Amino acid sequence: MRGLKNQIIAAGFGAFRASGLHRLAARWTRGLGAILMFHRVRPWTPRDFAPNRLLEITPGFLESVVIRLRAQGFDIVSLDEALPRIETGEGKPFAVLTFDDGYRDTVEHALPVLERHGAPFTVYATTGYAEGTGRLWWEELEAALARLDMIDLPLADGGRLRLPAATARQKAQAFETIYWTLRPGPEEQLLDAAAQLARQAGVDAAALTWRACLDYEGLAALAAHPLCTIGAHSLTHAMLAKHDGATARREIALSRDILKKKLGCAIRHFAYPVGDPGSAGPRDFALCRELGFASAVTTRPGMIFPEHRDHLFALPRLSVNGLWQEAAFIDVLLSGAPFALWNRGRRLNVA
Repeated sequence: MRGLKNQIIAAGFGAFRASGLHRLAARWTRGLGAILMFHRVRPWTPRDFAPNRLLEITPGFLESVVIRLRAQGFDIVSLDEALPRIETGEGKPFAVLTFDDGYRDTVEHALPVLERHGAPFTVYATTGYAEGTGRLWWEELEAALARLDMIDLPLADGGRLRLPAATARQKAQAFETIYWTLRPGPEEQLLDAAAQLARQAGVDAAALTWRACLDYEGLAALAAHPLCTIGAHSLTHAMLAKHDGATARREIALSRDILKKKLGCAIRHFAYPVGDPGSAGPRDFALCRELGFASAVTTRPGMIFPEHRDHLFALPRLSVNGLWQEAAFIDVLLSGAPFALWNRGRRLNVA
């Protein structure tokens, strides 16, 4: 499924790049600007099996994105500066740079690039990752499959997934099968499956989280940086829409309160974990409003339009995808044209 989706996206971007239609459409499709979404930023380590590469870009490509944004007339602004622009619809096109989860490489590899260009940014931190208790289940799954030659995974419905995983191609197919078999269902089943495979493969999930993510000391140092805004990203990276209202409220409110206490700064912005319609919906948007946040972002793709002034807790973002790290991809992305097609002409996707 992810493979098919990537093929469709690649074909679409290829068509725009070949025809140049995105440049003609940009006047109507670019809107007020965009909120860009990043995850990991680090030098690429060549490997045949890398199912999470879409979540990873190189520092050099990040620099290309920043340069491209300014060359195309975008102001790179903080979230706090972007919100008045959304409210009034005035000013040059803007771009907000956001980094999810709180990875160490945001400091090690992204920050030097952002400092060179004076580019403000937001880091959405998950408290469980800072404490070493959170589950980077997608990375656990990748690490486990990298070690295993055969998958034998019992399922909650009594079935089993028996999949070969001896070659890089088989591992990639096994990752896709496990992901899309379990991803639509209860989050607990996905977490349990990743934990089972990690145990079978001898992967230390807690050590993986500690190596990958900043602790509170690291986050506090980052929060003190003049370019940085810290936002909340829940306690456990829970797909909120899959949980009851009390759990969702706790994930949102306590993550903010803990970060405020640990880092000594106001936490005004929230990012919904996973952030697609199956993971965050109107109930969760209402919770962020009720809890007094200034904004909240999804992963629903799209540009920012004046109509979003009434939907500041369901803001779309553009995922900067590690599978397409080239300047032409960014040009197409920033035009907004692909999202006009993806969203069938709708400026809002908030239901």
